[in-house]
This record gives sequence, C-alpha cells and structure tokens, in this order.
Amino acid sequence: MEAWYGIMGCGAICHTLNLRLSVKDLVYIANDAQDELVLADATMVPLLEKVLPGCPGVKHVVLLTDRLNMPPTSGLPPGVGVHCYEELLGAAAAAGGGAALAEFRWTQVDENDACGMCYTSGTTGNPKGVLYSHRSNYLHAMLLVQADSLPLAASSCCLAVVPMFHANVWGLVFAAPLVGARLVLPGPYLDGASIYGLMQEYGVTMSAGVPTVWLALLNHCEEQGLTFSSLKMVAIGGAAAPLSMIEAFEVKHGVEVRHLWGMTELSPLGTLGDPKPASLGGRTRPPGGFRQQLQQLPGSDVSAAGAGSSGSGSGTGADLTSFRRAYLASKLKQGRPHVLCDMRIVDDAGRELPHDGKSVGHLQVRGPATVARYFKAAQPAVDAHGWFSTGDVASIDAWGNMAITDRSKDVIKSGGEWISSIEIENLAMGYPGVAEAAVVAIPDERWGERPLLVLVARPGVEPDAELREGVLRFLAERLAKFAVPDDVVFVPQIPHNATGKVSKLTLRDMFKQHKSGGGGGSGAGGPRSKL
Repeated sequence: MEAWYGIMGCGAICHTLNLRLSVKDLVYIANDAQDELVLADATMVPLLEKVLPGCPGVKHVVLLTDRLNMPPTSGLPPGVGVHCYEELLGAAAAAGGGAALAEFRWTQVDENDACGMCYTSGTTGNPKGVLYSHRSNYLHAMLLVQADSLPLAASSCCLAVVPMFHANVWGLVFAAPLVGARLVLPGPYLDGASIYGLMQEYGVTMSAGVPTVWLALLNHCEEQGLTFSSLKMVAIGGAAAPLSMIEAFEVKHGVEVRHLWGMTELSPLGTLGDPKPASLGGRTRPPGGFRQQLQQLPGSDVSAAGAGSSGSGSGTGADLTSFRRAYLASKLKQGRPHVLCDMRIVDDAGRELPHDGKSVGHLQVRGPATVARYFKAAQPAVDAHGWFSTGDVASIDAWGNMAITDRSKDVIKSGGEWISSIEIENLAMGYPGVAEAAVVAIPDERWGERPLLVLVARPGVEPDAELREGVLRFLAERLAKFAVPDDVVFVPQIPHNATGKVSKLTLRDMFKQHKSGGGGGSGAGGPRSKL
C-alpha cells in the first residue's frame, strides 16, 4: 500500500499486474501499458526472469524487501536496474537528514490526470487498459462510504478480500482511509480458516469479496460451529450470490449482505443492493433494519418461503412470510445504480426496453465514472450518446433495481428461449449436498443449445445418481420446463479465474464433446416455441 499511494502521489500511474496470467499475457499487458518500473515481492524474481526479456520498456525493478533478504537477480535482463525497497527509503531519509519522509510534499497534479490503470480480463480478445483519474477515485470513494452504500466510518475495520489488480480493489483502498477506517489486506491466504482468523484477530466489521471466498468461509464456519463476533456486513460482487449464501449470512449469522455489480470500466461500482421500503410493499424500515425483522420469523416460515414457495399461515405470520420473500428477492438483485451511473436495457436493435422487472435486454450504462475510451484505443468505448455496452443481459424493475440474467456470452439459447445460467446455479446451490454449481451450454442438434449442470458435492456427500436425480427434481419444481438441465456432471472442483469467478470458458472447453440428452429438460418435452 505504501507503493500504491506513493506512485499516485508523485504524479505517476500505478498499474497493477495480475501475476496469475500466462507469461505471454503479462508481456502483452506490460508492453501495451508502457510500464517502465516494476515493484514486486522478492519471491517474484523467477517470474520476472521469464517476463522482462519481452518488455524492453521496463528499466527498473524494485524488490519489496530489505538487503538481507534480497534474492539473486542475475537472471534478469542486462540493463535493468535492480533496487532494494528498504534501501531506497533509507537513502531518501538520509538525504533529508531524517526528516524527508515526514515532510514529503505531494506533487501538485490536475485532478483529471490519470493515476491508476487496470486491464480487463480479455475474455473476448486482448485485455484492454482502463485509466482512473484522481478525481474519479475520490468521487468513487465518496460513493462507497454513503449510508446506503458500504457505510464505513472511523470505527470500522474493512477486510478487502479482493486482489489489488482486480478493478481498482473495488475502490476500498481509497474509501477506508477517506473516513479513517482500518484497512486489512489478506495476503495470499484466501481459504475459509485464514479469512475467519483475520476477521476475529482484527475485529473486522465489513468485508468484500467474490462468492467463492464467502462459500469457503461459510463452509469453514459450518464445519467448525463458528460464529462472527464483529462482522456486520459483507459485500458480494464479481458474480451473482446464490440465495443459500445470502440466507446463511443474514438469517443464521445475522450479517447483512450487500450485493454489488460493477466493471473495470465503471471505476468499478455500478449498482448496490439495499432494499428500499417501496420495493418491499411500503414496509417501514425498522430501527434495527429489515434483517432484524427477517430473523424474527418462526422457523417454519423461514424454510417455507425458500425458492418461490407460497409459505403458510395467516395474519402476521403470512405477512412476514410475504415480506421475507420480497426481501430476499430484492437481495438477489444487483441493486440500484449510484448517482454517477445511468442505466438502461435495450433489445437487439438498440430499442430501449421498459423497467418492469420482466423485460430482459442488453445492459448499458453511462456517466462520469464510466470509461470513455480504452487506453490507446482509436475508437471510443461508448456510443454517440455516451452509452457503454456492458456485455450483460439484465432486467430493471420499476424501483430501478437491476438483476443480471447472465453475461451475453453465457446465456443459453435453446429453441428460441433464453435460459439464464445464473438462475439455475443459484437454485442448485440451495440443494442439500451441493457445494458449488456452474452451468454452461452444450450443443444440441434439435434445440441448438442445452444447459449442462456441473456440480461439486459437499465433503462427505456421495456424488451419485441419487444426488443427481434429487437435484433435477428440485430444479424441475422451480424452473420452467425448458430451463431444466438435460444432464448433471460431478467434478472434484470447478475451475476459477484469477479473480475468483467461475471460468466458463474452461468449462465449455472441458465439456465441448458432452452430448445433450436432447430432452429439453428432465421430462420437459423440449423448450417452448415463441411462435
């Protein structure tokens, strides 16, 4: 973090690299970004020896260690200066008589100057650079600390379980110091036990990360019978959170969930899920928040209102059950756009679709925090009216709540119907014995594409025909017939990319030869025709 703030503070651009990428990709990105100086952990020297020969623009390497722990660097390209971070700090202090660091004067820069850069994942081509200005970082940090956003304060402790190369660390490295909150970074250990240990050790009150992080944490807590002593809120982004995860945090542990959506191109926050009274039938927000009402439900009501059940009871019980369904349905959505983000959905012809919660279209955004042009790109990233196409398929309801249906490239187009892989995944995750779920399209001669459900069974659960049939029956009760997967396959683990998202590109490649059952769903008789 010293280097992060120091680079930006001296007027340079801080470009974070994803070291989990291939050498080829790292070389491409470093050259495209015109990187000149690399700061790295001393353990990264073997990787630098492979990458830097292809990066003639890099003239200096600073290793983040002291002289005693400096590794051999003879394998680095000749002409690249190698420096010891702690020695540089010592030299600066000595040059100023010991007072230089304490009296450092920040460089005067224009607030619109670029200070940071991240690259997109490059799933549809070469990764593209996105620049962030001092102004956009400050405005984004102000958005994050609002009461209806991630209400950080000086008394807060924020654990950012987000790689520093991922979408500007979601802006948390600016939001926390803005209000004087304590900021905790997890390092390389992201397993459930390590994350839980950090939360307990530092008294973490708020944390943010992708669903796979929270899945590991919740599984650890369940296996060990643990609860949270200080945690009040988790922010979930990067991928859609399943209902079972939201229920585990909110109902079992009393931890509020904020569903986020954003992109590298949006600085990155676009929307944040916080149910409003209007979207919950006008129910007044109680002093303890809506979650407190949710936890007051009798056990029978809590289980009854699960995946679309009508619930039971009358009077107050029925009213609470209805409230619970509305509350959780709202939590599943990615939420409302913030004040700097305008949002709409359009059809294939670019015609704007209504915000009725039913119409599904291509999601577009615009605003001062949205990228106007990728780094070194000849053409703007937005259309003539400033709209940026996100690549997501979504709906927007009358209250402005956006719900991601899928990524455009992940939607399953079957017999004229669009099937959401996210909807199937979220439901499957709610079935007992399922640890993780992913859905991809497989070719089908009759319907074009059909959904294939890929599952990881929980520890101690046998991934057998009984579990397979149980999951399919569970889904058949909750999905349209044409959306029920034709098949279920079990794997030891589902592949993820460096940011923790499911790598559907890898899954599609793994199962490209898998044959569809051709039934259009478990006993479904095929997708419905639109004719």
